[in-house]
Amino acid sequence: MKQPEIPISPSKYIKRYLKRCITGPISLLMGLSVTLRYFFNPKRIITEQYPENKKTLKMHPRYRGCLELIEDENDENLCTACGLCEKACPNASINILKTKNIAGKKVLGQYLFHLGSCTQCGLCIEACPFGAIRMNQEFELSSESVDSFDLILNKKEGRG
Repeated sequence: MKQPEIPISPSKYIKRYLKRCITGPISLLMGLSVTLRYFFNPKRIITEQYPENKKTLKMHPRYRGCLELIEDENDENLCTACGLCEKACPNASINILKTKNIAGKKVLGQYLFHLGSCTQCGLCIEACPFGAIRMNQEFELSSESVDSFDLILNKKEGRG
């Protein structure tokens, strides 16, 4: 059985209202004091002053920028065109075009990356058994042209 509700007296409503009228402006002034301190003492500001500090700005180590292929000391791609990264990509941002070398072995022809559809999830990097790809630290990836988001990541055809 339901208990009958006890009505709150009007004096309690008035007390609550008056309390909120006093604590509200106090809270506002506390927040404004922080803003005013930074306004009058700009040396204490800890935010990044982008774009003035572009040359010294470092992204966090775990930041995921654009995908890039890793090359060895002979400027050869480590990618063997196995296609595991292409299969792991949830929205088909990676296309691997395979070719054959003179010996008839399958090699990497072109590594196509569609930055515009990439969610930078990192699943392709986890799927690569050879450690041939990574996310770089680039963060200025905007462009006026949609075509500039379709990238060919390898400089030359795969390894022999």
